[in-house]
Amino acid sequence: MSRVGKVPVKIQQGVKVEVKGDVIKVEGPKGKLSHKIAHGVLAKVEGGSILVTRDESVSNASALHGLTRTLIHNMVHGTAVGFTKELDVVGVGFRASMKGNQLTMSLGYSHPVEYDLPVGITGKVENNTRVIVTGADKILVGMVAAKIRAFKKPEPYQGKGVKYVGEHIIRKQGKAAGAK
Repeated sequence: MSRVGKVPVKIQQGVKVEVKGDVIKVEGPKGKLSHKIAHGVLAKVEGGSILVTRDESVSNASALHGLTRTLIHNMVHGTAVGFTKELDVVGVGFRASMKGNQLTMSLGYSHPVEYDLPVGITGKVENNTRVIVTGADKILVGMVAAKIRAFKKPEPYQGKGVKYVGEHIIRKQGKAAGAK
């Protein structure tokens, strides 16, 4: 039995949860999310919490029990509070700006990099170097942050590029001039 899967998901204040068949819909102040529950895993709302159980006769239900519970927990938390990822743009002349729902970054290329944020994601830029990505869907927030980071990954010699806040870049030593 999954230890994670056994723990009930507490429904936070202002969040509505509806289970119809194998689809769970969660609605809160930060947005609406839905998820198709895997075959062999069941979710039901009891009191102020969601219980996730599995059908022992289905072969891979034990592998999906804890995963499904965690996905439901992330949906409830995301619609109530939301998720945030912060990125730093590091480098001389590197900067970012938001124009509506479009992130424009100057990353040392011959052209500015423009990225349209998907529906459900909001972006904010502070001090031209800090990009803040927020949304209700944890998976989508992480994917958008990874996509932004992929435009110019931090390089190991000077550390220039786009990196997550708090990310440690392992630095390499450069050439030793005149060493024999």
